[in-house]
Amino acid sequence: MSVVGFDLGNESCIVAVARQRGIDVVLNDESKRETPAIVCFGEKQRFIGTSGASSSLMNPKNSVSQIKRLVGRKFSDPELQRDLQSLPYLVTEGPDGFPLIHARYLGEQRAFTPTQVLAMVLSNLKGIAESNLNAAVVDCCIGIPVYFTDLQRRAVVDAATIAGLHPLRLFHETTATALAYGIYKTDLPENDQLNVAFVDVGHASMQVCIAGFKKGQLKILSHAYDRSLGGRDFDDALFKHFAAKFRDEYKIDVYQNARACLRLRAACEKLKKMLSANPEGPLHIECLMDEKDVKGFIKRDEFEQISMPILERVKAPLEKALLDAGLTVENIHSVEVVGSGSRVPAIIRILTEFFSKEPRRTMNASECVARGCALQCAILSPTFKVREFQVHENFPFPIALSWKGAAPDAQNDAPDQHQNTVVFPKGNQIPSIKALTFFRSSTFSVDVMYTDVADQQIPAKISTYTIGPFQSTKGERAKLKVKVRLNLHGIVSVESATMLEEEEVEIPVSATKEPPKEDTKMDADDTSTGETDANMQDSKPPADGSGVGSENGATDSADKPVQMETDAKAEVSKKKVKKTNVSVSEIVYGGMAATDLQKAVEKEFEMALQDRVMEETKDKKNAVEAYVYDMRNKLHDKYQDFVQEAEKEAFATKLQEVEDWLYEDGEDETKGVYIAKLDELKKQGDPIEERYKEYTERGPTTEQLAYCFNSYREAALSKDPKFDHIEVAEKQKVINECSEAEAWLREKKQQQDALPKFAAPVLLSADIKRKAEALDRFCRPIMTKPKPAPAKPQTPPPPAAAETQANEPPVVDEQMGEQTTDAPAPAAPTEPMETDKPDGGNPSA
Repeated sequence: MSVVGFDLGNESCIVAVARQRGIDVVLNDESKRETPAIVCFGEKQRFIGTSGASSSLMNPKNSVSQIKRLVGRKFSDPELQRDLQSLPYLVTEGPDGFPLIHARYLGEQRAFTPTQVLAMVLSNLKGIAESNLNAAVVDCCIGIPVYFTDLQRRAVVDAATIAGLHPLRLFHETTATALAYGIYKTDLPENDQLNVAFVDVGHASMQVCIAGFKKGQLKILSHAYDRSLGGRDFDDALFKHFAAKFRDEYKIDVYQNARACLRLRAACEKLKKMLSANPEGPLHIECLMDEKDVKGFIKRDEFEQISMPILERVKAPLEKALLDAGLTVENIHSVEVVGSGSRVPAIIRILTEFFSKEPRRTMNASECVARGCALQCAILSPTFKVREFQVHENFPFPIALSWKGAAPDAQNDAPDQHQNTVVFPKGNQIPSIKALTFFRSSTFSVDVMYTDVADQQIPAKISTYTIGPFQSTKGERAKLKVKVRLNLHGIVSVESATMLEEEEVEIPVSATKEPPKEDTKMDADDTSTGETDANMQDSKPPADGSGVGSENGATDSADKPVQMETDAKAEVSKKKVKKTNVSVSEIVYGGMAATDLQKAVEKEFEMALQDRVMEETKDKKNAVEAYVYDMRNKLHDKYQDFVQEAEKEAFATKLQEVEDWLYEDGEDETKGVYIAKLDELKKQGDPIEERYKEYTERGPTTEQLAYCFNSYREAALSKDPKFDHIEVAEKQKVINECSEAEAWLREKKQQQDALPKFAAPVLLSADIKRKAEALDRFCRPIMTKPKPAPAKPQTPPPPAAAETQANEPPVVDEQMGEQTTDAPAPAAPTEPMETDKPDGGNPSA
């Protein structure tokens, strides 16, 4: 089972894996720890990650980046519209109101959903993990921002499915940071809670988390965030500053050129990093646009001045996090700062002033999320034994359930009224299950929705669930228990619906309890541990006149056994609850249908296959090119004595023709053509290589064979006493075999020495090796034959001992029940005898 954590960043991604010695961040193909989250579509294949980043400057309109900002959002979202202004690729509104990304791929214009592109990024990260682990990767834990909505979370799960991954959990990035911080701490208090504030300023957003630590546990007290406050906003401030400056000074407008925009943004990002460590910094770009070189200069004070609107927003999430946690600055023990955007000195200064303490950097600012995700995956995995550490996560949004129901005093023609109740309040623990009880006579629907969307700028309704059909056996309104689940991913769904019906069962006093039937479950109605029960009715209110019971209300009185009066005293009537599962159908607004998901999986497989074919084609083309250059150099160097002049000229001409073909007609050919071209060259080149190889290997193998027959012959002729036990005839056989091998080698060597180097060899190193092995197999058993062991002389026993043995009484063997003496044993019988074991077991022959 794979134990992998993915930090899916807006600009770059990091992969961490759990090993027996701890958590490791793995390297990509370019031996870098961070992989760009870029997909570049080409004419023949896709370039993802590091290869996509290198292609993006040459192909900006087909290079998709910052996909995390697009996934799961409506095209009309104001934040999305602001983001699109800085993106070089084309995004339009699809028929469902969600964005579609347009790129030229395989020679035609194609449209992709953000979920599909995110799946491409995840597929690349999966490949990085698999190449490092040398094993298939399926199970994983993916880090997501805490502000991701239900639809965005579902989109990430769908993207993982398309990429062939199975996420065990979508983990909040700040919670992952807190886990990576706390699990290694050995000095956590057992009783008093240690409160730590985690501030994550990433590429595009800022997240704040207040976590309480005790020994062996982590409890998230609050979350706060600003979805559009990150490192890229500081880059954008510098970009706008220099774009206006270059317009006035150099009369160029970078907004009109996508490649110039990308180059200036990249230069501004480098300048921002320079200003984090230096009070001032220069900017210089050669041939930015219209063949003009540009340069600029800015001081840190000026940079902070133009970034002031961004810096003023930093305090708001900090204040909200403290308010939701119910704490003051004095209750915060320490402040941990992470994220790529946290290196701006002005942000550190604001944090220091707010918390009245210096922020710490005890963790790697870029890798802590990936490490925390890998730790969470290890905790959920049975493969690793992790230190006991509980993570109590909370949900950042309040979720309500809404349904249609008539008012208690409504007439028959009165319209239905919407009723709702909050099932998961803000700060609710993840995961969680709530149970609600409805009284209905026919199929009905419930909506899952946000109760507060003013801050989110998203549709209130998440999904709709249709419960039914069902039929009560008594013809009355049925009582249905609906379970709503908030799972580990933070996704809300109606898990199941159960119809509860009371049945009277008469049990005679003398009779035993009848077991329940197989098709219906007969059981007392109870509420599972950790669930909350609420009662809902559609038209007839309960006895207290209220339509909705309290969220923690008790089960109905009808659920309890009721004593029934009866004349027959020999029988007792008892009520039981029959439970029947009711079908639940789901509609997720904006979610991907199962058929569309399957089509996306197939399409991703096709594109991955195309990428693999193109990579293999490139490898074969490179192999042809490398062979041409290598063989041409060797023909005029170490191979020149092993090829005739005419043959060398013909082969060199052929190599030149293939080289010209590679850069002209063969520039864009199929894999099979390159394989055939390489085989064609090797038909001429392999004999030359073989002659050179035989020449270099012939000397050592000849010496090996000579050493072999000389050693065995010397041993056979030796007068050494250790060979005296070997018969003379056997030694003669060894001498003859060695002489035969020596004669064979002498004859072949004379033939070979008479030939020129460019002729086909008659003495092959493989034949010499076989001759040496055959000689060794023949001679070794003879010359290493062990000496026979000397016979031990039999000495008669002393007279006194013999007399004592003769006078000893017979010994009684208690186990066998027979008398034994030291006299010689009688002859063995012709058939085996059976002897009973003392425990009466099976006899042994």
